[in-house]
Amino acid sequence: MNITIQVNGKEHTHDVEPRMLLVDFLRDLCGLTGTHMGCDTSQCGCCTVLLNNNAVKSCTHLAVQANGHEVLTIEGLGAKGLHAVQKAFTQCHALQCGFCTSGMIMSSVDLLAKNPNPTDAQIAEGLSGNICRCTGYLNIVQAVRVAADAINSGAAV
Repeated sequence: MNITIQVNGKEHTHDVEPRMLLVDFLRDLCGLTGTHMGCDTSQCGCCTVLLNNNAVKSCTHLAVQANGHEVLTIEGLGAKGLHAVQKAFTQCHALQCGFCTSGMIMSSVDLLAKNPNPTDAQIAEGLSGNICRCTGYLNIVQAVRVAADAINSGAAV
């Protein structure tokens, strides 16, 4: 099938097998390796991207399902300078091994777009589909709080 997906503001048109996963489309055909492949079952969340401004697990989402839609990856998020969430993850030492980081950041961006003032419990719930193997959860929650404050105040982190 010939599909076109708007990825990080740029059209990508490719012939794909109907069974191709969105994560493979992004990594193999678009060359965007910031979206990681971890579990192949959507349990770890490291493959999270924004599809039409909603967080999705790209390892269980078919590329053909994204045909004609917009996808934002971690590379696109920081294309015009670091996003407040990316800055907060750095500032709060929420980066450990880095494997989960892109998915955690994309899920956090989605969470803050839908709930700009989340409680710690809401942050934990919003990130519940993401696993940090290094157990950096305290710093990740702190980073989301710092990013929320920065976004709400209009200030840079």
